[in-house]
Amino acid sequence: MRFGKAVAPASRGWRNRILAVGAAALVLPIAAGAAAPTAFAAPVSAPALRAPAGGYEELMVPSKMGPIKVQVQWARNGGNAALYLLDGLRARDDRNAWSFETNAMQQFANDNVTLVMPVGGQSSWYADWTSASNTNGQKTTYKWETFLTEELPTFLEGYGVSRKNNAVLGLSMSGPAALRLAALNRDQFKHASSLSGPLNWGAPGMREAIRVMMLDAGRFNVDAMASPWSSAWLRMDPMVFAPELRGLPMYISSANGLPAEHDNPVGLGGYYNTSNAMAIEAISFVSTLAFQRRLNSLGINAVYDIGASGTHSWKYWEDELWKARPHILNALGA
Repeated sequence: MRFGKAVAPASRGWRNRILAVGAAALVLPIAAGAAAPTAFAAPVSAPALRAPAGGYEELMVPSKMGPIKVQVQWARNGGNAALYLLDGLRARDDRNAWSFETNAMQQFANDNVTLVMPVGGQSSWYADWTSASNTNGQKTTYKWETFLTEELPTFLEGYGVSRKNNAVLGLSMSGPAALRLAALNRDQFKHASSLSGPLNWGAPGMREAIRVMMLDAGRFNVDAMASPWSSAWLRMDPMVFAPELRGLPMYISSANGLPAEHDNPVGLGGYYNTSNAMAIEAISFVSTLAFQRRLNSLGINAVYDIGASGTHSWKYWEDELWKARPHILNALGA
């Protein structure tokens, strides 16, 4: 089943669950209490000959992990470019948070680029894991990189989406994932964006911070993803794969953690969450500055938006998506 009309995103209200983990903690977004989108149709399971210009669909895409739901807003004029929007560590199994925590679909509604929003992947870092997690009874080993770089583009090709004219954007957990996917798959991605991402995995305490966060977000075991300082782990560290980003257009951002227009806490819980979001965005800020220095040392250019006031939350990422948008469209010729 397909639809012919685009569905507008639901309420732009937001709420985050914050996890502070010492000096190396990060915030992990969660869509708690968000309003449901209107009138989503049932998923479809096989590609058609062509995609509807500007329409919205939910696809079920075959993968080694089983069928994966993917929310899609097709390019306004049927163009072949696509932007992959990746979710945060607490990615849900029903919807990608970009579709309801932000106005991403509205931002690109009149552009000739398809929005591709994979659903699921909690605590995955969008990587190919070495084994299933043994701390939560996971039955299937995550193979998200394979899905995003092989299975999904092959499936979308049946709708006229190019395998070679894509951009990828991530926030928090998916910030380093977006850079990694583009760095190691240059024939697929022409642009990559990282918003408030942890970009220095070698920082003191970072691996153990990630361990605690993943246990909190679904009780996943980081050792199942990659052994400490193994080649698989180093392959995911932006500071290590940075040289592979040479010549790739990038948009990299992080706020400084100081409250701004989107921070309006109410009650003790609100102030607690905001204070954690402040501290965690400040850590993202330091991490992003370190990565900027790394790229500068290699003579690699990027577009940066670093240091403005703001905390680690969805409305700031919505703003950053809007700032990244012209750079993405230019890279894709869309």
